[in-house]
Amino acid sequence: MEKPLPPSIEAIHRAACAAGEAGYLDPRTWLFVQTAVQLGSLPTCCGSGCRQCPWPAEAQRSAGRATIRKTDTE
Repeated sequence: MEKPLPPSIEAIHRAACAAGEAGYLDPRTWLFVQTAVQLGSLPTCCGSGCRQCPWPAEAQRSAGRATIRKTDTE
């Protein structure tokens, strides 16, 4: 499992999801991070290791993701 994100970044993610945004800029790296809302609109997990992957562990494994991210439903 991955390390949990700082509460400040989780808050940014929740706000972006609530606004229906596709992503947000990470305040530490200034990289664009897709939201779980955006990733959930894809037909399946891509296996790329997305920070906010909403797909269940089995879908992540099937896609070949090396590190499984625990989702809110697991």
